[in-house]
Amino acid sequence: MEKSISEMTSNKLVIFQNKEIRRAWHEDEWYYSLVDIVEALTDSANATDYLKKTRKRDEELGSYLGTNCPQVEMSTQTGKKRKILAGNTKDIFRLIQSIPSKKAEPFKQWLAQVGHERIQEIEDPELAQERMKTLYEQKGYPKDWIDKRLRGIAIRQNLTDEWRERGISEHRDFAILTAEISKATFGMTPNEYKNHKNLPQKSNTNLRDHMDDLELIFSMLGERVTTEISKEEKPDTFDKSKKIASRGGKVAGDARVQTEKELGRPLSTQKNFLPKSNLLELDEDNE
Repeated sequence: MEKSISEMTSNKLVIFQNKEIRRAWHEDEWYYSLVDIVEALTDSANATDYLKKTRKRDEELGSYLGTNCPQVEMSTQTGKKRKILAGNTKDIFRLIQSIPSKKAEPFKQWLAQVGHERIQEIEDPELAQERMKTLYEQKGYPKDWIDKRLRGIAIRQNLTDEWRERGISEHRDFAILTAEISKATFGMTPNEYKNHKNLPQKSNTNLRDHMDDLELIFSMLGERVTTEISKEEKPDTFDKSKKIASRGGKVAGDARVQTEKELGRPLSTQKNFLPKSNLLELDEDNE
């Protein structure tokens, strides 16, 4: 039975078509052996040679892989470490598009469907929200939690839009500002929070998919207050935005502390919603 893309990128042992796909954690995401992908999707006796010929036949692919795909150290069958051409999920999709193989056809059809849905969502943003809601329902989340989660995503989007308005666009900068809000709100950075909940660091697991109602509410409060302060003060440097992020998070942090006193228990729980089976984690902008 063929594995889906979501399973291929989340399994601890990455197997497709009875072929093992080597991977390594590189620059904060999984990178996969392109030769292994080719071997799994073709009947070629020499996958390395097939990949070379494919890159020559498709000049745009060759240029793309040469520009975007690094040499990443992985283990060989003999246990030795070798640097091999590797790509992230986006790079794998680009490679698959250039492979004329029946085995690759399901992936191409899936990509076409995703592209079609994405265009629909751009024309009608409500469709994206409905599909997201359906995915959470399929995972077994309760309706009231889903409503809060979707509201949190909208608040997060408003915040990132505000940061972009202030000239902030780098992934690393978004992560730093998000960490400032999280530290002030919960006393932990997102990575520390993942450790607190025993979530895997080396994955696309979204921390907020593993928060309960109150954790989501205080996350929303910190980000919403940060957005409002930023709109009022219009910071013109990253350092100013960083201080505002800390201030916004502190408002939520102070409220959290007071709530914990009233309830007599901490709000930052170790509870998570790890699925019993491999399911696709939603990915948001630098959460």
